[in-house]
Amino acid sequence: MCTTAPTRSRTASRSLPAPPELIAIYGPTASGKSAVAGILRERLDGEVVSADSAALYAGIPILTAAPAYPVRLVGVIPLTEDVSVGGYQRLAHAAIDEVLAAGRTAIAVGGTGLYLRAALSDLELPPPPAPGERERWEAVYDELGGEGAHALLAERDPAAAARVHANDRRRIVRALELAAAGSSLAPPADRLWAADERRPTLLVGIEGGGEERIRRRVEHQLAAGVVDEARSAWAQPLSETARNVLGLEEFATLPADEAAEAVVAATRRLASYQRKWLRRLPSAVTLAGDRTPEELADEILALASARQRLPGR
Repeated sequence: MCTTAPTRSRTASRSLPAPPELIAIYGPTASGKSAVAGILRERLDGEVVSADSAALYAGIPILTAAPAYPVRLVGVIPLTEDVSVGGYQRLAHAAIDEVLAAGRTAIAVGGTGLYLRAALSDLELPPPPAPGERERWEAVYDELGGEGAHALLAERDPAAAARVHANDRRRIVRALELAAAGSSLAPPADRLWAADERRPTLLVGIEGGGEERIRRRVEHQLAAGVVDEARSAWAQPLSETARNVLGLEEFATLPADEAAEAVVAATRRLASYQRKWLRRLPSAVTLAGDRTPEELADEILALASARQRLPGR
C-alpha cells in the first residue's frame, strides 16, 4: 500500500463524519476510476452503481467504456429515449438503497459530476417542461442560432447564461424553458456543492485524465470495434441526448483517423471541465492519479477503515 502519495481533505478541520455506507468515486475520463471501483467491488463484496450519463444507454458499450464486471445503471436506457438528471436520480437512489438493504457496500462511480451529486443527494431538481415548451424554445434556438439564443438567455437569466456555452443547444433550450416558467438553471440557493449526502459517504476524487491516457483509451476503442458500433447506433432513431454522447457522431460519420483526433480533442476538453468539478466537490478527498488501480484502491480502503468498517468486509 502506498502511504506517501499526497491526499487533500477538505474536511480535516470538521468533526469526524459517520462511518461510510457508500464509497463514491469521481474523476476525469481516463483517470482509471472504473478499474479502481472494480477492485473495491471484489475486496468489499460490493456492487458498483454508475454515475455516468452516457453509460445509461444500451448498445454502445465500447463507446462508453463499459466495464467488464457487472455495474448497475449501465446499458439500461434505449437510444431512442432522452435521459435526464431527475430520471437518473430516481434510478440511482433505488439502486443504492437496494444494494445497502442487501447488506453490501455500494460503490458509486462516474465522471458526470451532476449525476454523481444526484446519486448521492436529494437534489431539488428543476421542474419538467410544460407541454409544447421544449419545442417552442428549440424553434427559438434554431431561428436565432447559438449566439442569439445565448444572448436572449443572458437577458432573461444572466446567472444561467454564465453556466452554459452558446453551442450547448440542449442546455440553453432548457435554461430558456426554466426562465419562462419562473425558475432557473442557476437558482440563488444553489445546493449543488452542499455536503448533504443521503447516506454516510466516503467521497473520493481521482486526478488524471491526461492526453496520453485519453489517446490510449481511444486507440483501445478503435481496436475493439467502436466504429462499427457507432455506425450501427447512428443508423437507428436516436433521442437528442443519445445523439450528444461524446464520440458517437464522430466515429459514425468520419474516417477513423479523423474521428479519433476529434474524439481525443473533445475528451480533453471534457476532462478539463471534469477537473473543475473535482476541485469543487464537497467533502472530497482527492488522490493523485499517477498510481496503479491497486494502490489507489488500497488508499481508499485505508480511508474507509479509519472511519470504521464498511458493510460486506
